Amino acid sequence: MELAKHFIRTNIEPEWMVLCLLPVLPPELRPIIQIDGGKLMSSDINELYRRVIYRNNTLTDLLTTSRSTPGELVMCQEKLVQEAVDTLLDNGIRGQPMRDGHNKVYKSFSDVIEGKEGRFRETLLGKRVDYSGRSVIVVGPSLSLHRCGLPREIAIELFQTFVIRGLIRQDLASNIGVAKSKIREKEPVVWEILQEVMRGHPVLLNRAPTLHRLGIQAFQPILVEGRAICLHPLVCKGFNADF
Repeated sequence: MELAKHFIRTNIEPEWMVLCLLPVLPPELRPIIQIDGGKLMSSDINELYRRVIYRNNTLTDLLTTSRSTPGELVMCQEKLVQEAVDTLLDNGIRGQPMRDGHNKVYKSFSDVIEGKEGRFRETLLGKRVDYSGRSVIVVGPSLSLHRCGLPREIAIELFQTFVIRGLIRQDLASNIGVAKSKIREKEPVVWEILQEVMRGHPVLLNRAPTLHRLGIQAFQPILVEGRAICLHPLVCKGFNADF
């Protein structure tokens, strides 16, 4: 009764809870690829779709071509169609999961989208953003608490647009192409401009998992050699980091 009242209060129609149309993923999300020897390897989703189509076609034949089909047979086939749809959405929800000839469990919709390597976390939530870098950390005991050591390779990528602007403003490059060429050749003037830019642009350092506010902290970057980010040992506790 409470559920019915909630439907009335929120203007939710009960038929919205019934799946009438089965969504079909684009081919790019369920590819068929050719492996060594000319064999074709298909996505598990394709096999689960094929199973739904086959059982649905069988049900259609029973309803259209054979008018004298017993009702029990039609009901049984409807259950098989429902089982195929359930397996496509969540393999194993009915108990024993569907497996292939090698006893491997087929990956259903829920398997494709859940977890760290799922569609959402890997391709939607896990995208790298512009003007960011990733590296390991090493100890920098000579650094001030508010400073971090940024490798040249990362720094030039993070601040490349500012360096290009500096080269053009100082008439050291006539256009963006020439400026990028100077950056690729790592001319000494590039590092001088980069150091000037870094003085006015602090950076944010983050260590996953970010469980509290100290998981992301701002630092004043300075250029260091190598490919590792340098941190003062006393700021590691907030990141829960170690060396």
